[in-house]
Amino acid sequence: MKGTIVNVIAIFLGCSVGFILKSKFPEKIGKIVIQGLGLASLLIGVQMALKTNNILLVIFSLAIGGIIGEMIGIEEGLERFGEKIRSKFKGGAASERFVEGFVTASLLYCVGSMAIMGALKEGLSGNPDILYTKSLLDGLTSIAFTAAMGIGVLFSAIPVFLYQGGITLLARLIKDFLSPEVINEMTAVGGILILGIGFGLLEIKKIKIGNLLPAILVAALLAIIFN
Repeated sequence: MKGTIVNVIAIFLGCSVGFILKSKFPEKIGKIVIQGLGLASLLIGVQMALKTNNILLVIFSLAIGGIIGEMIGIEEGLERFGEKIRSKFKGGAASERFVEGFVTASLLYCVGSMAIMGALKEGLSGNPDILYTKSLLDGLTSIAFTAAMGIGVLFSAIPVFLYQGGITLLARLIKDFLSPEVINEMTAVGGILILGIGFGLLEIKKIKIGNLLPAILVAALLAIIFN
């Protein structure tokens, strides 16, 4: 899990820099940065979503995954966890956007293709190169997120560690089932979720992306069945 560990360290370092810069930027600078990240999320999401070879599989995955996520209450759980962490801080650190920063960064860092494919590659071959590249990108992104949303972004490192680390360990157990077709469908569903995150950052529409996370796993299972 070297790649995931480096990723977590990069987020910590990026957030530290962002927290220092936060006081030096006016609110309007933070807002335009978030809008820029929102537009970038839309582009990344479209590129990933187009990898699908079976649009019906994506639709069923989102529907079934959404039902599962809503029943479990994943997004609400993330928000409660964020509020619990926020309650430990006092004063300026516990900003109004603490929970928003934590949840948004956690989802963005976890549902991307690099998170999935990087963790799978390290689990299957022991090669963490993709996660090293992701670490650099997440570190830079976390500077902007923290400067705009506050220190809540720092704690997104916890779900990143659990999510990516879990995929890496799981990959060793299910490597015989992970064909390129399966990974493509997982990536496509992840792209749809990143589109949803982009809509939220741009304040177009707030979508419970956390409750749609099971759709990625559902996509893998349906792809295995259909293939």
